Amino acid sequence: MEIPSNVTVELKDDVLYVKGTLGELQQPVKDVKINIDGNVLTVDRLSESKHHKSMHGLYRSLIYNMVKGVSEGWTIELELVGVGYQAKNQGQLLDLSLGFSHNILFEIPKEVKVETVSEKGKNPLIKLTSFDKQLVGQIAAKIRSFRKPEPYKGKGVRYKGEEIRRKAGKTA
Repeated sequence: MEIPSNVTVELKDDVLYVKGTLGELQQPVKDVKINIDGNVLTVDRLSESKHHKSMHGLYRSLIYNMVKGVSEGWTIELELVGVGYQAKNQGQLLDLSLGFSHNILFEIPKEVKVETVSEKGKNPLIKLTSFDKQLVGQIAAKIRSFRKPEPYKGKGVRYKGEEIRRKAGKTA
């Protein structure tokens, strides 16, 4: 894998450190061998066993996500579909109005940047941006779990572009 010029990768005591313009990540590494030659990083298997093959693919993907995260960042957009559903943020505090008797206040970690967009005639959007793909995905899944999209009217919190399988209602 090619390492961009603005990213530094170091391996110390079986822990891989990746530092870039957006942040710094670390990942413990075992069951694979990592070689760093200039700006090229390679992940090699220790043997051809099934376990080592699966660890090879896992660590290659994790390292790619770390390098892309600290250089470009990851963004997830959530869409609120439903009458009266709203999202506002004051700093890292997300205030969600999802049709319950009370608003949901959700504290976003400081590593994740949150932005809410409300345009007239369109569904409200929540944009989550971070250098850590795992963390931004976990936060998005937690927000989605507050009101999952239901299959009859499609109301709820969904990922932007997500297709919801709709069911037919009862026939009279």
